[in-house]
Formats: sequence, C-alpha cells, structure tokens
Amino acid sequence: MSLRPYRDIQRRQSRKVMVGKVAVGGDAPISVQTMTNTDTADVTATVAQIRAAEEAGADIVRVSCPREDDTRALKDIVRQVSVPIVADIHFHYKRAIEAAEAGAACLRINPGNIGSDDRVREVVKAAKDHGCSIRIGVNAGSLEKDLLEKYGEPCPEALVESALHHARILEDHGFYEFKISVKASDVFLAVASYQKLAAACDYPLHIGITEAGGLRMGTVKSSIGLGRLLWGGIGDTIRVSLSAPPVEEVKVGFDMLKALGLRQRGVSVISCPSCARQNFDVIKTVEALEQRLAHITTPMTLSVIGCVVNGPGEARETNVGLTGGGNNTHQIYLEGEQDHRLKDADIVEHLVKLAERKAAALAAAEK
Repeated sequence: MSLRPYRDIQRRQSRKVMVGKVAVGGDAPISVQTMTNTDTADVTATVAQIRAAEEAGADIVRVSCPREDDTRALKDIVRQVSVPIVADIHFHYKRAIEAAEAGAACLRINPGNIGSDDRVREVVKAAKDHGCSIRIGVNAGSLEKDLLEKYGEPCPEALVESALHHARILEDHGFYEFKISVKASDVFLAVASYQKLAAACDYPLHIGITEAGGLRMGTVKSSIGLGRLLWGGIGDTIRVSLSAPPVEEVKVGFDMLKALGLRQRGVSVISCPSCARQNFDVIKTVEALEQRLAHITTPMTLSVIGCVVNGPGEARETNVGLTGGGNNTHQIYLEGEQDHRLKDADIVEHLVKLAERKAAALAAAEK
C-alpha cells in the first residue's frame, strides 16, 4: 500500500556520520537510542540492560562514564554486546580518551567544557585513532554562564550559540564526525532551538525532550515535541527521555516513528477505544495482544475493532483484521478480504497464530 501524498515527510538534508555500524544522518533511517541507568561499573547489570534494550529494537545505547571504574568496565561491556555504545562524558577529558580506547563508538562530550586546547586536541586524537564519532550535547539546564548572562535565561538563541561554539572547536581541530543536540525539558524551547539549529548547520541532529517526566507524561511531552520536529523533517536519531526503564524509551521511540511512517518494526495494532457496541472485551484483548506479539519484528498491521460500524473499513487497510459480531461470532479479514468467521474461540490465541503466520510470510517474501 503506497503512502498518500499528505503523508510525505521531506527530511532535512544532513551529512552522515557513523556511530559504530549505525549510520546517522544523510539517507540513513532515523535511529532510536536509549541510555542505561545501572551502575556502569556493574558489568553484568549493565550488559543485561543493554541486551534488553537491543531486543526491544534500540539501535544505539548510551552509558554514563563519570569515573575511571566506568571506563575500565566499558571495555568488557562493549565486548559483550552488539549494539554501538555511546560513552557519556561531561567534564573529565581523560574519561573520554579512556572510553575511546575501551571501544566506545561515540563520545557524548562538549569540547568547550573539558579545559584547555591541548585537552581538546587529545580527545580529538583519541576519537580519530579509535574511529569514534562525537555528540555535542547542549542542555538548557547546563548552559554556560556567559550565555546565561548574555541572554538572561535559556532561549533558542543561547542553545544554538552554545552548540555552534562547540562545533567550531571540533572543526578547528579538523574533526567533523559529530552530531548535535540542543535539548530542553520545555517543549516550546526544545522545538524552537532545534528548528533554529537545523537552519544553521548541516550536521546530523540528535533530538529529544530532556527530563520529560514519567512514562505517561514523558511520552506525551516527547510525542508533541519530537512529533513536531520529525513531521517537519528534523531529526536523524532520537532518544525519548523517560523516568522509566530504558526498554520503554525504545518502545515509545519506535511507536513515534511508526505513527509518522518513518520506520516500521513489529506489529502496529489499530484498535477502537471500545463502547457499548463492542461484542468482546476490546481493551483486555489489545493488552494481551501487545504482550503476545512483542516478539514479532517484521512490520505488519493488525486491526481489532469491537463492532461492525468501523470494523470492516479498518480491516480493509490491515494485514490481519478482527471485527466483532453478535452471538459471539466475529469476522476475520486477511489482507482486507473476509476470510473466515471466529465463533466461541479464544480471540487472542487465534489472532496471535494468524499474526505469526503472516509475519513469517512477509519476512520470507522480503528475502
């Protein structure tokens, strides 16, 4: 099924950088990131969390490395996972060098915050020697004092000026393999800052609404802010910042991209909110299906509608469809066509089998 013209999103043209094996920017798919919240020095716990995030679909995972113990552990961590690892560094330039030597694919660091020009030169050399890219990460909550004095408060102009200042430092050292972020917890500030930065440079942009909140509110804020940017073609890699397990960040990130047609992964469930017309318990059915179908990575669609008002129309647009009918007899659609009736059966089990069969067929067809 082809996308309608009104769904067309023209992505901003940016240069491409590599984060390990993952391309960011250019014509590369928008990648999804998350960050561990374990003690990085606890290799077992950190590796387990990274693997769970990777299983959920994470393309890149960031780990914080404030101590030498962390960069020492990073070497073991990188060896045990396949997803590229970004080392989060803030002020200590030696941690950046150690992280590059330990196998980090990217360093999150603001070069203007790590001291003298000699220190910056050492970090750049380590990044070049070990094939690391860099992310310049500007945050409204930690802007430089001179910029706060100049502008009076965090504002788009201040965030972008900070970002471009750090970019010039890297460029002056002959380093161009970097991406930039200008995050804020305020949706309006973040969106305006990214829009201004997107117009001022061609570097890939890592987008996010920082400190967005818990699972529900953080998802809402991130969806509004990142949705606005992505719909406008801005953003090459995303991180949804939630006070929730990293796996939840990955799920929300992919759901955003799926909703905009920018990436597809797994089963997209189209379901009604349910009402008195429903002929089965829609809410419990969808909750069970989302859990039971989480293992499918092949892109496909499944509609679950409680009655015949909208059910047939939605089913025509999905790979597998269920429309509720009276007397506990429901209609199953395959590829938009009526296929068979389902009577007095376990709806969840039946749909899981159909979805798995369809996913297998779609995967085989792609080979």
